[in-house]
Amino acid sequence: MSHEIYILSYDVGTTGVKTCLFLLGERLELTYASLSEYPIHLLENGGAEQDPNDWWNALQTTTREILKETGLSPESIQGISFCSQMQGLVLVDSGFNPVRRAMSYMDARATEEIKKGLGHGLKIEGINAFKLLLSLWITGAVAGSVKDPIWKYKWVEKNEPNLFSKVRWWLDVKEFLIAKCTNQAVMTRDTAFTTFLYDSRKGKGNWSRLLAKLFKINLKHLPPIINSSDKVDGLTKEAAEFLGLEAGTAVFGGGGDASLIGVGAGAVLEGDTHIYAGTSGWVSTVTKQRKVDIDSRMASIVGARSGFYNYFGEQETSGKCLQWVKDHLALDEIDLYLEKKKITDGPDAIYESLFEYMFDSIKDTEPGSEGVIFTPWLHGNRCPFEDSNARGMFFNISLNTGKRLLIRSVVEGILFHKKWILELSEKKVNSSQSIRFVGGVARSSFICQTLADITGRKVERVFQPENVGAMGAAALVALGLGKIKDFEGLKEMIPVKDEWIPNPDVKDKYEKNFKVFKKLYKSNRDNFSELNKFTD
Repeated sequence: MSHEIYILSYDVGTTGVKTCLFLLGERLELTYASLSEYPIHLLENGGAEQDPNDWWNALQTTTREILKETGLSPESIQGISFCSQMQGLVLVDSGFNPVRRAMSYMDARATEEIKKGLGHGLKIEGINAFKLLLSLWITGAVAGSVKDPIWKYKWVEKNEPNLFSKVRWWLDVKEFLIAKCTNQAVMTRDTAFTTFLYDSRKGKGNWSRLLAKLFKINLKHLPPIINSSDKVDGLTKEAAEFLGLEAGTAVFGGGGDASLIGVGAGAVLEGDTHIYAGTSGWVSTVTKQRKVDIDSRMASIVGARSGFYNYFGEQETSGKCLQWVKDHLALDEIDLYLEKKKITDGPDAIYESLFEYMFDSIKDTEPGSEGVIFTPWLHGNRCPFEDSNARGMFFNISLNTGKRLLIRSVVEGILFHKKWILELSEKKVNSSQSIRFVGGVARSSFICQTLADITGRKVERVFQPENVGAMGAAALVALGLGKIKDFEGLKEMIPVKDEWIPNPDVKDKYEKNFKVFKKLYKSNRDNFSELNKFTD
């Protein structure tokens, strides 16, 4: 039997599960990865759902592929854990069977529920003042978005009473998978926080009976709370046979993507800032203080490290905008599809992916896109404004505007929005001058340099930036196994690979565009509402 320590971590995203096998040495080394995709069902009423069994089946597919391709004995895997999308609603019965499809973090149909729950009486920023202040005091945040799990829970209670009557546990994505692995109902602290029913005050760290009563939530539906590095239990015989692993393999709590991507980026010390750009995106800074900015929809969220928070602002669609560009805009002008075989296929392939080719094709376009500005709100937005009706647009197109400039403006628009969040976060916390940039989008050196130019900060990229969520989950397993002493040790295991310095020559162009970018939502808010009334 090998004495090497291997860890399996499951990165459960919006469109698929990426399972990563790590070898634990002086640093965590990714040795193999497998991806299995699944659909998301977007409904006309603003709903967004997924089948939890799709996640579970994807775990089986990817785990068995890794074992087959590596020839690794299941006994060599010392622990498994999860990094997952957050703020989903997975309602299950006593046997951990879903009573309905899971409601994704993108689900925006509970408009009547949030109006009823927060819309009456004296208001602050459109929220009932008493409930707002009480929530801020107890949790450090408030369920002020139609997409928050409380309102999804209330929507099911109102609209699907027969299904709701079967509910035993309220879980999130990774909690469902942990339950399938161990037959245990638990919820990690970071996930519990995002229900906005968690008492995050010093010395508390449990469910708030007062908030549960205030929002009429059945406390019996809420599972026990654990730490992210806690061992939940061993794999059951049934789960081990399904996945192809050894029964009794240690299963750890893990965390949500908003918690573990920062860990995997090495941004774990107070003041460390990271920017994530995947399907969604965010800006996050580690802090020891509970902070909240109601106007900007930003707050300190509970992270994976006890006693620390992540001051956090979220962008609803980030890399998803680039996928939209690839699928619907690039097309034949830059021969993205016509020459696909010459670009990414065959022995003479020049690029690893179509995205890499697309970014290379625009690298010589003018910074600032000749004044064309894109708003990256293709599925609404959360921070610094909450509006599920907001949409993307190209502003200031002229007769000389071609597809390359449009594509560049999409990249810049995504990054302008991150600069906006970073700018607002500085009002409450001091962010670092060096920013760790991670997520699938960070694989592009062109985008890394553009981020440095737009933010005016040094941008750092770690090894495998697209796998930092899985890296964070694996790091917590190493911590739970006692192989890493503390979070400071985690930072040492995740070194910087590349860095980019801002180009001062393009600063004025970007500042001019950014100034206009920030005005576009306010100028078009009523138009968005008029055109997209289904969530009004």
